[in-house]
Amino acid sequence: MATLRPLPRGFYEASAEAVAPQLLGQLLIRRERHGFSAGLIVETEAYLRHDPACHAFRGQTARNRSMFGPPGHAYLYFIYGNHWCFNVVCCPAGIGEAILVRALEPVAGRDRLAARRQTKKPEDLTNGPAKLCAALALDRSHDSTDLCEAQGPIFIAAPPDLENILKTRGPIVTTTRIGIVKAADWPLRFYLEGSRFVSRRPRKVRNLS
Repeated sequence: MATLRPLPRGFYEASAEAVAPQLLGQLLIRRERHGFSAGLIVETEAYLRHDPACHAFRGQTARNRSMFGPPGHAYLYFIYGNHWCFNVVCCPAGIGEAILVRALEPVAGRDRLAARRQTKKPEDLTNGPAKLCAALALDRSHDSTDLCEAQGPIFIAAPPDLENILKTRGPIVTTTRIGIVKAADWPLRFYLEGSRFVSRRPRKVRNLS
């Protein structure tokens, strides 16, 4: 993991809608004092500047400041009084767009992840945004973390076998987002059909592969 280089900042400069499917198959890496944990990103949701379901829709606040850039940083927020959600900031600074990482497929540090989340089924370890944050010990202290910094606590890198990962876990499916009321019919959720760690499989809208 230490030899992998973070994705460049330019990767995140496009719209969240464009970047969200490109994050599929990439490695989300968590650096801790005693080693690394990592998982393949297998499910994402895009939230756009003109999107009423987006936290940035009504403008910048103390809570959503990280969403307004620069790109390639983390945005973490608290939900239901108990859970954290990890997001990737996109677009040039000043534009509030982000991608919610909804599910990971663990590939490293499984014992560390499992110690934080006692589950009977391996799939339940990281198959949801709150679950993966709990497993990776991500919280508000990681808000605004630079994901392009290799020495930071979190970064995203391309695995050497990305093409094969997308082939074996594909196709990429596009569908509507989960757990929202506003703009609930917008097709901005993306996932790898072949991964067992996808959180939910609704009616398909579009196949990108």
